[in-house]
Amino acid sequence: MQNIIQKLKKIENLLQERQEKDKLAGYNTGSLVHKKQMEFHKCEKRNRWVFGGNRSGKTECGAVETIWLARGIHPFRKNKANLSSWVVSLSRQMQRDVAQHKILQYLNPMWLEEIVMLEGRKSSANYGIIDYIVIKNVFGGESKIAFKSCDQGREKFQGTSLDFIWFDEEVPMDIYKECRMRTIDRKGEIFGTMTPLKGLTWVYDEIYLNQNNDDEVWSIFMEWADNPFLDKAEIDYLNSILSEDELQSRRYGKFIHNGGMVYSEFDINLHIVEPFNVPLEWYDNISIDPGLNNPLSAHWYAEDFDGNIYVIAEHYEAKQTVEYHSEKIKEICKRLNWFVGSNGMICSLIDSASNQRTLAGEKSVSELFYDNGILVNTNVNKDLFAGINKVKWYLKDAEGTIRLFIFKNCVNLIKEIKSYSWGNGEVPLKKNDHALDELRYYLMSKSYNRFPKKIKSEVQKNKEKLIRMSRNNEL
Repeated sequence: MQNIIQKLKKIENLLQERQEKDKLAGYNTGSLVHKKQMEFHKCEKRNRWVFGGNRSGKTECGAVETIWLARGIHPFRKNKANLSSWVVSLSRQMQRDVAQHKILQYLNPMWLEEIVMLEGRKSSANYGIIDYIVIKNVFGGESKIAFKSCDQGREKFQGTSLDFIWFDEEVPMDIYKECRMRTIDRKGEIFGTMTPLKGLTWVYDEIYLNQNNDDEVWSIFMEWADNPFLDKAEIDYLNSILSEDELQSRRYGKFIHNGGMVYSEFDINLHIVEPFNVPLEWYDNISIDPGLNNPLSAHWYAEDFDGNIYVIAEHYEAKQTVEYHSEKIKEICKRLNWFVGSNGMICSLIDSASNQRTLAGEKSVSELFYDNGILVNTNVNKDLFAGINKVKWYLKDAEGTIRLFIFKNCVNLIKEIKSYSWGNGEVPLKKNDHALDELRYYLMSKSYNRFPKKIKSEVQKNKEKLIRMSRNNEL
């Protein structure tokens, strides 16, 4: 009997040792799950980024993703054998202390086929600098994970074809572009995990704002509250010793401009929604900010019976005539089944500057729109700071209520909100704000609605719709 007990204890110890070695098996599988980490892993885009505060769990994303892909055991992607990859850190020291450490932490030693060192002994690899490791792939082949650092210079990132690359923290733009070229031959992917401490750099423009409208670019923010494994007492302590600016970057992973973001209340997870079929009785108005060399921006706005505003469609284009823009607006109205006045005109708000005539033109912009079937109301409130406060209130009021929701396909309005920042003085930088101007015109036409509306009958809804149409015809 004693002999049986000893054997059972031995088996139990072996299982415990195996479980400790295979930390990957316990990743997000227990009662506590880091939802943002899993959202990253499930995303099918080829250029994914996690912007996270310190201790938010972002680095684990990169390490686990690297091992899953190299081993051929990714639970959400098509797996392959014999993969070649890079892990890119800012320096050799950061490689050793962060990315390399995390990978070795999650890598079961039984999967390790070879390890080649630049410095130190492979018997204690965690204390040295690894050149590359070769791990067993479940399909029978081998996968290579090479470690690179930005202090090597761009030339060291040339020539190789790769299946995937993990950037641990923000790399220089020339190295990012060189690395991206390495994945083209194999239709590979790149992913990055970083805390944005350098301000509004190329990552802000190319990844967060996605200024090139790349369908494969995707990003997510992580903060301490997203990490269920972080001790609450530690969160409270860090909150008490860090400044507000430090908290924005080191807790929330937010990009910080020297002057600050105008609409800091904006949250892509809360304010951006998937398009849905909007009830016709919600349709409210169109708002236009005209432009010739600059983009003309037009958005279609709907309001539900609780006073929530939805931005449901967008036209945004530069260097076109009023006739061209009018046709585009009509096309979108037809697609939406947007209401038209009894005189056959489409009604809209527009910047009062459209009433001005240039020396070269016989008619103003508002008159040209009228000739093309768009009846514009130029009586808009252009008070900049009152308008900004109105937008802020709709984004989030003092009680935390959100009343402004933007359809995901209104990409230019979303970009402008993300990038709108204060200048050196107390005025926002006058750059890429065409959609924001007409958003203000529209919201300034609305009265504050601090209390939910009563539920309305179908008769009341139809009556309100007719009144609204009548009002627009009189603009």
